[in-house]
Amino acid sequence: MLKGIRMRMKWLNLLALLLTIGCQRPSVGQEQPALPFAEATADAELDRELKIYKSTLFEGKSEQLRIDAATVMLFRDELPARKILLDALKQTANSDARSAVCKALSQARGSWKSVENKEDFIQPLLDILTTGDDPAAARLAAETTLIFEYDQISEQLEEILTDTALPAKARLNAVYALELHPDMRVAIKLIKLLDDPERQVSDAAEKALRSMGIQVGRDVETRRRTIAELEHEGPEAFLRNLLIRQETRMREMTTQLNLWQGLYLAAFGKIYDGLGDEAAKGKLLAEQLGNPEPLVKLWALERAYQWRVRPGARLPAELKPILINLIPDQNRDVRLRTARLLSLIGDLNSAQPLLAQLEVEQDDEVRMELLVALGGACYYASLPDSPVKIPQEIRQQTLEWAAKYLLDQEPKKAQKGAEVTKKLLEQEGLAPAEVDKYLALLVERYNLEKSKTERVLGAELLNAMAGLCAPGSACRNKAAKLFGPLFEEALSDSTDLVREAAADGLTYMDKTKALTRLRKDFVNDPSANLRKKLIALAGEVGGEEDLTWLAEKVGSNTESELAWQAMLKIFNGSDTTVLGEWIDKCGSENSEVKLSDEQQISFLEIAEQKATAESKQEMLKDVRQKLARIHVKTGELEQAAGYLEKLYKSAQTVKEKDLILPDLVDVYLRWPNLQLATKLVENCLLEKDLGPDSLVVQSIDNYINNPPAGADPNTALNALSRIKTPRSRLLWQQRLKLWASRLGKNKEAGKPEDGGG
Repeated sequence: MLKGIRMRMKWLNLLALLLTIGCQRPSVGQEQPALPFAEATADAELDRELKIYKSTLFEGKSEQLRIDAATVMLFRDELPARKILLDALKQTANSDARSAVCKALSQARGSWKSVENKEDFIQPLLDILTTGDDPAAARLAAETTLIFEYDQISEQLEEILTDTALPAKARLNAVYALELHPDMRVAIKLIKLLDDPERQVSDAAEKALRSMGIQVGRDVETRRRTIAELEHEGPEAFLRNLLIRQETRMREMTTQLNLWQGLYLAAFGKIYDGLGDEAAKGKLLAEQLGNPEPLVKLWALERAYQWRVRPGARLPAELKPILINLIPDQNRDVRLRTARLLSLIGDLNSAQPLLAQLEVEQDDEVRMELLVALGGACYYASLPDSPVKIPQEIRQQTLEWAAKYLLDQEPKKAQKGAEVTKKLLEQEGLAPAEVDKYLALLVERYNLEKSKTERVLGAELLNAMAGLCAPGSACRNKAAKLFGPLFEEALSDSTDLVREAAADGLTYMDKTKALTRLRKDFVNDPSANLRKKLIALAGEVGGEEDLTWLAEKVGSNTESELAWQAMLKIFNGSDTTVLGEWIDKCGSENSEVKLSDEQQISFLEIAEQKATAESKQEMLKDVRQKLARIHVKTGELEQAAGYLEKLYKSAQTVKEKDLILPDLVDVYLRWPNLQLATKLVENCLLEKDLGPDSLVVQSIDNYINNPPAGADPNTALNALSRIKTPRSRLLWQQRLKLWASRLGKNKEAGKPEDGGG
């Protein structure tokens, strides 16, 4: 598959080359008789064409153009074309042309069209092995010999290998060429070379054998047996075993490579993490993003990504131009990671290079990420306060790319197209006709999904359409008018995601109308997300009519707290009439609304504020009594005392005050706040004596008989005994003596018995 893609790209490049030079050639599919090289004619038009190809081969500014020119001439049947290529192989002054011919020959191995008379190239390639001082050219020529069967070059290679008069480097080049051919005879020849008098040659032969997985002994007899075993197993078994050995070796090498790469990157990570200064970290990342090794670039890109996703974090400025340069990187994974990172960076003028790479990118996944990043760049540049400005034509081309993806049959591509379309339509700057066009495309694509069983893409499309109806969208009114019926229709869909997206769309259009519509049928929808959306909406714009269904959710499921918070928001906006009704509903023992103590306190505090503001004294009294009781129940005695004090001060009659006093004394004692307790009792004694029938005395008596855990009632009694009272308060004095006697007896009863004799 990869070879097929490469071949198609190669022929596209050749076509582009022909269009560039303005030449016209017969169609590839047109049948023409091949002309023998000896009978080739020198057509004037053809000569001009060959001159251009020759000039491109020898003087082309890019390697790909030189290879394309060589490839065109390689498949032509004229002697002049072949001669140009053969002359290029003989060049020592123009290594670029020689390299281009070698690479064109190598690429022709996978071509659907065979090279005529390719034997013409055997000797020039072998000559490169034996002449010149360029090791890279020799290796490339050796690798190019793979276009021939081993039988075609074995004799010539053997001549080079056995010619001891040649320089050692020439013979080493031949060993390398020999090693590349998977043939049993190659292995046998390499074994024989182990006895070569030239040490470099014998060492190279041994290394080649080891790379093939063939272990040979040092003595002649062992080598002879190895050759015999190879000949016995035969060519087919040799190839099969060679393949097994090579696969095993590759797995071992891959394991080792992964191990060392992991150790290397782990060490790098420790160095990075050890840098406390963010400036130093940014400098290290900048250096490694420029590293020629893709693995290191990927490491740096991942660290930069982690840096960027931290809340409030911004990448160092020095990284940004480097990231721009990585957009067209040769490594596929580097391009992919770069695009994903750039999709998170708005303040970077990356739109033009992203679009340029998008237009030439061949990898589907990378192309999608480039589109997402490009959409983000255009969106950011369209913001009113953005320092980055891009030409309108880039935004237009981005929309065209988004439309291609939107209409693609593959769901993931369509989703990305919708995402980018939404981003660009949200901002000002497009002509009304353009807006209408792309809004209609969203509807068209959504309609294609309505009949499908799998509705995930339909939900994603609805989400994009809903976003265009949100406040701040430049096309909000148009989008709402066009998408509203689709949202309403989608509410009846069986897929949760679709209903949720439809609810979002209606909510963005009009929250009050959406709540009216949704509360009718979706209070108990199967989708938990939709129920939560509805509860949150009720908290924003709900009223008295929403309290009942919200109350049913309080204390019963995972939505309890969310529903209660929504109720509190509604209560905050309600008057005392509504609150008064819910005081009885929430506070009575038989109420179906089961609120926790904390929830009751929150509600009653709102009711207290409203009753105070509207001077509803009876309601205020009732609320404060309930608040005091709940705070006593929860042990928050200081708060309870505060509400009882308010009740005492606002009491209109002595009888009302007398009813509050016992509770207030009890709370002061249990708080404990003995100063306030004794002051309150002292005020009572100034008015009258306190005997056993006094509610205040009964409250104190209850405390002394049942003190809180860890409290010493003697402390309270001592404080009460120090109250200065008129001599006529005999009943109070008798009570103090009674309590002291009781506590003394309790103290004596608690002593251990005397064990002495």
